[in-house]
Amino acid sequence: MYQFGHGCVAEWVCRVLIFVFSPVHLRPRITGIRRGLTTAAAAPGKSEAEHLTNPLHVCHARKVKSVSVLEGDSVFLNTDVKVQRDDQILWMFGPQNTRIADIHRQNIYIDATNTIFENRLQMDNQTGSLTVRNIRSEHSGLYKLQIISSRGTEEKLFNISIYGVIGDTDEVKSVSVTEGDSVFLNTDVKVQREEQILWMFGPQNTRIADIHRQNIYIDATNTIFGDRLQMDNQTGSLTVRNIRSEHSGLYKLQIISSRGTEEKLFNISIYARLPAPVITRDSSQCSSGSSTSNCSLLCSVVNVSAVTLSWYKGNSLLSSISVSDLSISLSLPLEVEYQENNIYSCVINNPITNQTEHNINITQLCQPCAGLDNRSKHMMPKALIAIITIIAVLLACIAAVVGLRKKKARQ
Repeated sequence: MYQFGHGCVAEWVCRVLIFVFSPVHLRPRITGIRRGLTTAAAAPGKSEAEHLTNPLHVCHARKVKSVSVLEGDSVFLNTDVKVQRDDQILWMFGPQNTRIADIHRQNIYIDATNTIFENRLQMDNQTGSLTVRNIRSEHSGLYKLQIISSRGTEEKLFNISIYGVIGDTDEVKSVSVTEGDSVFLNTDVKVQREEQILWMFGPQNTRIADIHRQNIYIDATNTIFGDRLQMDNQTGSLTVRNIRSEHSGLYKLQIISSRGTEEKLFNISIYARLPAPVITRDSSQCSSGSSTSNCSLLCSVVNVSAVTLSWYKGNSLLSSISVSDLSISLSLPLEVEYQENNIYSCVINNPITNQTEHNINITQLCQPCAGLDNRSKHMMPKALIAIITIIAVLLACIAAVVGLRKKKARQ
C-alpha cells in the first residue's frame, strides 16, 4: 500500500535507472531463496551516488508502512532517525490528523486528555519513536509522523491493523482486497422492521451508514468515502466500491434489536494492483564484449510493496526475491543457455493475487549481440581477401619458379 509523493520519478525513468546505475556485480544474484529487502530504504546520511548504485533504491513513493499486531500487545513505530536539538518529531492519528505526541528541543509532549489512548503512549527521547502499549481495536488506523528540521519536513505513514479477540466473544474478520475493486461486508442477517443496522469506521467509530425502519442513511458529507458506499435494504450489508488505501482499517457493525445489541468487526487490508513484470535481456553482457554460451535475462517491476518476484522453469521455482513494506523497484536476473527449449515464466504476487509473464521466447530475447555480430560480418570479407591474396602470391611464386626452370632447360 502506498501513496505517490510529488518527488517520485516517472515509471520509465525508474526502468532506465535500473540498468544505467546498476553495475552487473551489484545486481542481486539470488537463487532459490526468499528474503525481505527491508534494508533497501534510504538510510540517513547516504550520498546520492550511494543511492543510485543500489538497484533496489530506484523510485521511492510516499509510502504507507503496514503493521499488524495482536490485540493486547504493544506496537513500536520507529522513526529511523536520531533527534537533533532543533528537530521536532510530531505524531498524529486518524483521518483528522489529531496530534497525540511530539518532541521538540528534547521536551516530550503526550496528549493526556486523549481518551482513546489514555496512558498507553510512550515516546523515545533519543529517536522520537512511538510505542502504543496494550493496543485495542480503536487504535487501528493511520498514524502520521512528521520530522520537522532546518532541512525541511519529512513524512512517514504507518497503518496499524489489529487482530484477535475483542472483548469476550467478538472476533475481527480480516478482509483483503485489491485497490480499485469493491468489497462486500456481509451482516449475515435479514433486517426486521424494528431493527437498526449501524456501520462505523475508524478509531473514532464514525457513523458512515445505517438502516432503521427500512430507511437507509449514508453520510454524504464524509469526504473519505464520497459516493463509494452502498447498503442493502434487506440485510444491511455494506459495499465499498472503488476502494482506496485510505479506506483500510476497522469497520464496526452494530445490530440493535429488542433482543439487545450484537457487534461484528471487519478489518480491511488493501493491496496495490500489481504491474505486469517486464523481461529484458541484460544489455551489459553485450557492452562488455564478452562471448559466452549463456544469456542473462532480467525480470523487473517498479513501485511495488508487499510482493514476491520469482523465476520459474515450468512449475519449478528457480529463484525469488521479496519486499515487505517499501515502495521500490525490483529486478531479478536469470542465466539461460542460447537456443533453450525450456519454458520460463516470471511471476509477481502478493497475498491475494499474482501477475505472470510466461511462455518466454528464449530464441527471440537471446539474439547474438549486435556489436559482435557486426564485427563478425566485417571480419569475414577481410579474411577472404587475405586468403585469396596468399593463394595469388603462392601461384605467382610457383609460376616464377617454373618459368626459371624452363629457361635454364632451353639454355
